[in-house]
Parts: sequence; structure tokens; C-alpha cells
Amino acid sequence: MEKQTKERLGEIRAALKKYGFDEILGQTAKSKIRKNDEETSEILLDEELPLKLRLMLQDLGTTFIKLGQLLSTRPDIVGERIADELANLQDDNPAISYEQVKKIVERELNGNIDELFEDFSHEHLATASIGQVHEARLKTGERVAVKIQKEGITDKIDLDLRIMKYIANRADKLNSNLQKINLPGIMEEFDRSIHKEIDYNNEFMNMQRIELNFEDNPEIHIPATYSKYCTSKVLTMEFIDGTKLNDVYQSSGDEFDKKLLARNVLDSYLQQLFIDGFFHGDPHPGNIMILENNVLCYLDLGMMGFFDEEFKKNLSELMIIFVDQDVDGLINQLMYMDILDYSINTRPLKRDLNDLFGRYFGVELNRFNGVLEDLLNLMQEYGVILPNEFVTMARGLSMIEAIAHNLDPEIDIFASITPIAKQIAKQRINPKQYLKGKKSNLILYEHMLQSLPKLLTRTIHKIDNEELQFRFEVDITDKVSIIALVSALIIGSSVVSFGPMVFDMPVISLIGYIIAIVLSIIGIKKFL
Repeated sequence: MEKQTKERLGEIRAALKKYGFDEILGQTAKSKIRKNDEETSEILLDEELPLKLRLMLQDLGTTFIKLGQLLSTRPDIVGERIADELANLQDDNPAISYEQVKKIVERELNGNIDELFEDFSHEHLATASIGQVHEARLKTGERVAVKIQKEGITDKIDLDLRIMKYIANRADKLNSNLQKINLPGIMEEFDRSIHKEIDYNNEFMNMQRIELNFEDNPEIHIPATYSKYCTSKVLTMEFIDGTKLNDVYQSSGDEFDKKLLARNVLDSYLQQLFIDGFFHGDPHPGNIMILENNVLCYLDLGMMGFFDEEFKKNLSELMIIFVDQDVDGLINQLMYMDILDYSINTRPLKRDLNDLFGRYFGVELNRFNGVLEDLLNLMQEYGVILPNEFVTMARGLSMIEAIAHNLDPEIDIFASITPIAKQIAKQRINPKQYLKGKKSNLILYEHMLQSLPKLLTRTIHKIDNEELQFRFEVDITDKVSIIALVSALIIGSSVVSFGPMVFDMPVISLIGYIIAIVLSIIGIKKFL
């Protein structure tokens, strides 16, 4: 083991012991595991555990603080008490000198800072554990904000990650109380998350993409980026000079149209969730500025969530079922999305969901106001680890709802969500959607069609030589059953009128006819 690794591991062990977490990680001797589990149970019940955990992570520095900030968004894993406490974590943010900034900028942008910029402020605008921001002006006159990553931060994070993974794997193997949390899985998720954050190219691409999504909406603004001045460690973007949301809340004049802003902040986020499937992962008030003419500006786009088309449609259906208070439908949809296991005992879950709906929907309601939070807590009680995208979405939607209600207490979030969700869900059952398949699907259909003659010939040959056997779960030993099955296939294939076409016939129909032919051959062989 390298000297640096040994020293850092010693610092971490000392911090764990200082705050009483060393027993949680398991003993070296397997004979102590039973005793260790009992000690762990006592520690986990400690009322001061959330505070101790936050202070320990704070002491251990950047990587551990970032881990705590990630866990603060996962109450379904660590519980509400710990998540709330970890939300108070602050980056350790000693500033680096202008000379250090100058060295990094010149190395990354391959030029002299005075030749690259017309002006570059020696004083920082903001600083955090990973980087700091300076105001500057380009030679072309644009006022910009330059984010610079601090020297050596990547090496420190990689060292801590190796040690964290070692500790997580050790604890998972030796401590049964922690196995249900899946510490190794959490560390893998954290590894991906923090490496995205320290690669400024990732934030650059996020800004480019979300700017394109809102290019036709003049009421939403995304800061412009300058690719010539961007690398993995330097990000140069438009300088935003706007009004903070907290100041907008407190304003009493007509400088801001608060109802319009509430509508725009809600609609823009619903577009990100349900239309684009690409959404801001941390839309707290500090990451949203208000520009002139009530224009909304999103900042800090390093952490984004992503839904593929299938998850986006499933989420839309889930929202419709949720608003309709359909408990059976909600459970079935969560199972379909692989969030709930099919083996789960649904009877107590139905009871708890009915209680939840009774609390929040017993009176007319125009906001979630804790519903999603309680739903996440309920899932935790049943040992369900929710997909990270789902939790990020729920947390982001709660933040946006709070912002919208601070601007306009009368806004109805359900009235906004339901029509969008229904529109997306309706597309799933629209036959025209089959005509909008990806190019990869068209190529797949072509390959299928080219392979069908050979496949059919080989299948008939094997049937003829009794080399192919079929097993059916239903009884098809009599002639009537086979005739009925073949007839159903022929009739069903005949009425299909949508999907990709070949020989003026839908591919689905063609496949149905081929299956009917194969079954007919099986029937003829069996009964003759």
C-alpha cells in the first residue's frame, strides 16, 4: 500500500473512531460479527447519529462532503432524519490565489491570460471545494464568468474513492445491518456522480443541450457558453446579472410578475421532466435567477437527470394513476417499472397507501405538499431502493413546487401535471407511434425479413425430421385446440393495419401468418 494511501486511511480511521462509527464497519474477526451487529443496532438508534455523521463527513473534507450531499437527496436509503441533517453540509472552500488561477487557465487554454482575455478579475466571485469562479471579459467584449478547477482535486478524490470503496465492501460483507443499504452500490453511484461534476466538459454539454431544448421559449434563458475557452478544468460562460429569487419573493412592487414567473418555473420544469426527459437535478432557489422582463434563468447545470423514452412514458402513467388515487394501479405500475418486486406482500402496502391518500387527498388539494416525500419514506419502510432518477425527479419537483407557491400561493400543480402526463401516456397507445421508429428498428426489421425464408425452411425441415419439439403450457393435444389457435392467429393478423409494411402487409401480420403456418404443420404431423 502506498504511503499516501496509508496516511489517508489512518486519517479516516481516526475520524470514524472519534465519532463512534468504527464498530459499524465490522470487526476483522468473523467471530465478532454477532456482537458487532448488536453494537451497530445501538449506534443506529442513537439520536445524535445524524449530527455525528455530518460532523465526521465535514472533517474528512471534499470527497466525503460530496458523498454526504448525495445522500441528503436519498431519504429512501438513509432515512429522513439523516437526509435532513446532511442537507446542512457545506463545502470546505478555502480560496486559491490569483497566481494559481492564472497558472491553471494558461495551461488549460494554452495561452497567456492577458492575451486570452481583455480583463480577468484577481478577486473571486465564489469559491467551493472543487473550484472557484472569477469574472472576466473576452477580447470580443462579452462579460463572462470563468469557473476554474483547483489543482490536484482529481487525485485527492480518486484516492478517497478507492478507500471509500474498500470500507464499503468490508462493511457490506461483515455487517448484516448495513447489507440492506447496499453500500457498494451507493459508492458506484457516487463515483459516477462526482466524476461528472469534476469534468467541466460534462456541464458544458449539459448547458448546450438544455439551451437547445428551450431555444423557442423567450421566457427561459440558459447562459451561453464559449467553447474556445472551455476544457475539462475550465468553464467559461455568460455572466448572469439578475435578481435572486429570495429578493423576488420579498418584492412588493410591479417590477416582477410573480404569477407569470410561477407558471413559467413550473411549466419549464414539467417540460424538462415529461417532454425532454432531461432535467435540472438541483433546482433550488440559488440556482435560478430572474432577468429583465420576467425571464427565468437556470444556473449550475452540472447535475442533470435523464429519462429514456420508456421511463418517461411509464412516469407519465404513474403520475396519472397517482393523481387518480388508484392504489391498485399504483402498485401495478411500480411493479411494471421494476421498482416494486412482484413477490412483495401487497396487502399492508395497499393499506398504507390508502392511509397516505386519505391524509393528503381528503380535502381539495392543489399541491403535493409532502406527498412525494411521504411516498419515498413509505418505500423505504418496505425496503424498496428507488432508481436514482426517480428520487432526483421527486426532489426536484418538490423544490420547483415550493418556488412556484412562494411566487403564487394559488397555483395548482396537479392542474399543470395531469394534461402533460396524459398527452405523453396517450402516445403509448397511438398506432402512429409505430411508424416513428428509430433507424435501428428499421434495420432490425430488414434483417428479420431477410432471415425469415431461411428460418422458415430450417424450421419445417426440423419438424419433418422430428428434430424440433415444442412445449406448450396449455393443452393443445386435440385438433380443436390447434384449429382454434391457428384461426385466432390468422384472424388477428388479418385485422392488423399499423406498423412497418412489407409487400403491402404489416410486419406484425406477416409474423402472425408464419406462426400459424408452423403450428398448422405441427398439427398435420401430429394427427396424421
